[in-house]
Amino acid sequence: MPGTEALPFGVDALLAVGVYVAILLGIGALAYTRTQQNNFEDFYLAGRKIGLPVLFLTLFATQYSGNTLLGFSGAAYREGFTFLVSVHFMTAIIVAYLLLAPRLYHISKEQRFVTPGDYIFHRYQSHALKIIITLLMTYAACNFLLAQMKTLGTAFEGISQGRIPMWVGVIGLVFIMLIYESLGGMRSVAWTDALQGGVLLIGFGILLSSAFTEIGDLPSAVQKLASNPETIEKTLPPSGDGLRRWISFILMVGLGAAIYPQAIQRIYSARSSRILKQSLSFMALAPLTTALVAVVIGVLMAAYTPEMGSLSTSANRAISPSETILPLLCLKIMQSSEFGYWLVVIIFSALLSAVMSTADSALLTVSSMISKDIYGTYIHPNADPAILTRFGKRISWALMIPIVWLALVYEGNLIHLLKIKFELLIQCVPAFYLGLHCKRLNSKAVLYGIGVGLSVTLGLAWSGWLGFANVDHPSLWGFHAGMWGLAANLFVCACFIFFEKNDLISDASRD
Repeated sequence: MPGTEALPFGVDALLAVGVYVAILLGIGALAYTRTQQNNFEDFYLAGRKIGLPVLFLTLFATQYSGNTLLGFSGAAYREGFTFLVSVHFMTAIIVAYLLLAPRLYHISKEQRFVTPGDYIFHRYQSHALKIIITLLMTYAACNFLLAQMKTLGTAFEGISQGRIPMWVGVIGLVFIMLIYESLGGMRSVAWTDALQGGVLLIGFGILLSSAFTEIGDLPSAVQKLASNPETIEKTLPPSGDGLRRWISFILMVGLGAAIYPQAIQRIYSARSSRILKQSLSFMALAPLTTALVAVVIGVLMAAYTPEMGSLSTSANRAISPSETILPLLCLKIMQSSEFGYWLVVIIFSALLSAVMSTADSALLTVSSMISKDIYGTYIHPNADPAILTRFGKRISWALMIPIVWLALVYEGNLIHLLKIKFELLIQCVPAFYLGLHCKRLNSKAVLYGIGVGLSVTLGLAWSGWLGFANVDHPSLWGFHAGMWGLAANLFVCACFIFFEKNDLISDASRD
């Protein structure tokens, strides 16, 4: 068993992880043999034939990323029970799905949508709006990719106490992921997600059980935090600004995550409306087995080992100390016994699954939007679908070069990355939610709304009003910049709808 001076992962454990990675490549090869047509629909949507088990697990694995394991536990370590808001905003995503998914699925089936931009152009007949929303969604997905790459590097640094360089983990993951994604597209991604989602569920269960065994029980942890004047606030319920921050988080993440471009493509990929609704029903229970577990682990570590946040030996400033909490817990479990050693191998595989299943989905979606919505529409409109599909694969490989570089130099924490992408992504909310349910909403209203929303969001952020030096609480009266932007966005859309209605009434009365 490795000691504190030895590399925690021995040859046997690395071999086990290697076998797991080889299985992922094997799934990619199998998916390649099942490819039916070399076109967008088959490569990016798996022929619209994803069934219930695979759809649920790919939604689960995509939704719960490395942010959940490392970012959520790190945030709970810093903030305590206040970060229970994560359980609520992950549940809010399912509520938002139900407002969006059933109707969008039926339209996508009729119109054969492949990307979110396909719906936008079908609904609004506006090239400008399609390009703007595609760019915003591409940014959000690339931000998502960056977070996953950073997560993997953080995990390697923490679990090996700096003996495995961050760049080794990041580049190795990217190479494997690009191979199986290029082989089978969505089919590869969905099938590997099914395996990864299963491993992730098992990993969360093992992690919670191991935390109680190795650290202590939850009631004692609460009592310990409450008895210390320096940590008592981690046990107190939010009030005032904290409550408004909860509301802001729940609305921002709930509405925003449901329109992730990779989430929308999974809606398109479902075999039937019934299967889609069943998958979302199962997803409603997922926060109790994921986000809640991450929060409990963060609270336990804050109570019993408050010094661990400063124990990271990494010289890499890109790693936030609180985000090494989970790897350091794993190190503690590994050193306890041979059984603990192999438990951590499973936990590490779960973390690997969380990262790869979210990263591959985001990468596939970005390549589809760039190749179909931008290149295939405005640069090479007459290109054969097979040529555009190959172009999309090349985009995937080329895009990962700057993403990997950014992951290696980024110095913020994972929760901050999550907030940044939602601040901008939620400006697309009216285009989808109102567009599906309000026939009077037109492209002009949505364009002006997005323009005003982005101006308010970026203006507040850059003005310094939100105190962005304080990463954990970048808000004005408890509400994030993106929520103020969305409020302005919705107000503009409402004004257009109201005045258009009045114009129609005036025209009717004159007639």
